[in-house]
Amino acid sequence: MAPFIRGSLRRPWIGGTAGIVLLIGMWWLLTSRMHGNSSFPTPLAVVRSVFEDGWTFYMRNISSTLGRAAAGYLWGNLIALTLATIVLALPHLEEIVAQIGVVTNCLPITAVGPLIMVIFGGRTSAIVLSAMLVFFTTLIGSLVGLKSAPQGTLDLITAYGGSRWTQIRKVRLISAIPSVMAALQVAVPGSILGAIVGEYLGGIDGGIGVALNAAQRQIQPDRVWALSIITGLLSLLGYGLIGLLGRIITPWAKEATR
Repeated sequence: MAPFIRGSLRRPWIGGTAGIVLLIGMWWLLTSRMHGNSSFPTPLAVVRSVFEDGWTFYMRNISSTLGRAAAGYLWGNLIALTLATIVLALPHLEEIVAQIGVVTNCLPITAVGPLIMVIFGGRTSAIVLSAMLVFFTTLIGSLVGLKSAPQGTLDLITAYGGSRWTQIRKVRLISAIPSVMAALQVAVPGSILGAIVGEYLGGIDGGIGVALNAAQRQIQPDRVWALSIITGLLSLLGYGLIGLLGRIITPWAKEATR
């Protein structure tokens, strides 16, 4: 057991796979003891539902949601990185910018969602909600990364006659990259969740949120579970891809954690 645990720590995918297998096993065990509960389908029933609904149904809804999530991810990160860059140039604005991020994060999405839908309507509301859930994570991660530069290195640049711009270009930006990449990675599930909530509120003719709403109204628990699980897998996939990109871009960060 101990070697397996040590191997899991070195290779996170081993622990992740073991966790998924354990969850499926627990799911199967619970549903096998609840034969009369149609709202809690077995894993086999969920898989059967996916095949019955077909490739066209899922790809149409998944592509719609991913398109809106990608737009929200782009805009949320762009705004967050822009504000972080402004703070880098004007440090005295950091508290104001951080408060903006905190306010957006504290707003309950289920309460703000209807207002955003009234203001923007339809597809745009899903993109705005997606961007909102992305914004805070990337903003705070970027601000933390920009402040992570070693003070000794900054002092050394100053001692050799380097300017503030030299500190930013040579040290601060490079030191911030691992933190920014981690924030971009964590923001992926938020962008998908925001897009689905926007679709769920209405005014859109396709997407995972629309399909979930319809499945609930038509009392189709197998489809609800299938859509929910696929959403989770999409979030995990995006999270993993950004994490892989971060490892490629910042190999020194990986070495530093060993």
